[in-house]
Amino acid sequence: MTLRKTAIAIALMSTLAACGGSGSDDSTPTTPTTPDNRFSYAATEMIINLTDDVIVAGYADLAAKAEALLLATQKLTNSTAQADLDAAQAAWKAARLPWEQGESHIFGPVDSLSIDPHLDSWPLNTTDLQTQLNTNSGFDAETIKGWNDDVQGFHTIEFLLFGDGVNGNTKPISQLTAKEREYLIALAEVFRDYTKQLDDAWQINHNPQDTAAKSYAELLKHPGVAGNTIYSSQLAVVEELINGMIAIVDEVGNGKIADPFGDSLATADTSKVESQYSWNSLDDFANNIIGVRNVYQGEFTGNSDRQGIINFVAAADANLATRVSSEIDDAIIKIRAIAGSNQQPFRQAIKDDAGRARIQVAVDALTKLKTTLESDVIPLLSRWKS
Repeated sequence: MTLRKTAIAIALMSTLAACGGSGSDDSTPTTPTTPDNRFSYAATEMIINLTDDVIVAGYADLAAKAEALLLATQKLTNSTAQADLDAAQAAWKAARLPWEQGESHIFGPVDSLSIDPHLDSWPLNTTDLQTQLNTNSGFDAETIKGWNDDVQGFHTIEFLLFGDGVNGNTKPISQLTAKEREYLIALAEVFRDYTKQLDDAWQINHNPQDTAAKSYAELLKHPGVAGNTIYSSQLAVVEELINGMIAIVDEVGNGKIADPFGDSLATADTSKVESQYSWNSLDDFANNIIGVRNVYQGEFTGNSDRQGIINFVAAADANLATRVSSEIDDAIIKIRAIAGSNQQPFRQAIKDDAGRARIQVAVDALTKLKTTLESDVIPLLSRWKS
């Protein structure tokens, strides 16, 4: 609009001169300017909310679910009741949910304390697992902590609780051996300890080597203060949060789904399917993106409206904020739809033509979401008057 007015003014001046108008040169020429596309947004409330009500709350829930899983496995010590094994399987799935949703913000102590590989190494080393069962007895938590990550954590527990997952995801309790029960209980204790360590790092002290260190939550909520060597500004915090969203969208589409999917039906590889023993893969993938939605919306599904990344985006571009929300929801729907009308597990869908077609639709939705986050949302950081 400024450029158009200037052009009109110049044309008018030329016309006046041609008509013998005033030849005065005491006016100041107008210089066209580039519109300021920067935007303002007060991020303090959003950062505090996401830290306390999404991240910390999620890890606290994980720790509580880990405690429940330990209690459920302890009931298997001498039990012959199928209901007790079913309950332990349900407790495993319940703990899996906050962990998978939490992968949308897998930074901080979960990385620096190596909690991620301790809890969620994949693939499982079934050969070494069987060796441990064959050569050891009287399993205890402290000994297991010294073993490789690929014979502990979520997927070792999963294998022992559900079986190999080839023909089904149920296991008769009669097939659960005495050694498997001992190993399960010790594994669940290790699992409980690591989730508590993660919860404590966010709420009490993020560095076990420094008793004076603050909780990681305090570092995230108070960037730029003295002693905070991790986050120098709110911009750094918001960038961390958005990049966490991008990372898990990319991992689901280009890793967790793409690796076992292969280039064709002939190259599909069920051995690469995570959570294949429990047939929980599609729930894992969906929860990963639900975790993205939690960070974006600022609350868990069903909770009251709070500030999230959507408010940051909306401050710059309301239409973009709505589009991102829609793309997140669409990706979740498309992942759920992979199961089809016959509720096909992912490990079977990759070996089925119709299933593969549904998988490709989900991958396309994830790719679209990732592109939007990278190409449209990340650039907002450079426009933000933080």
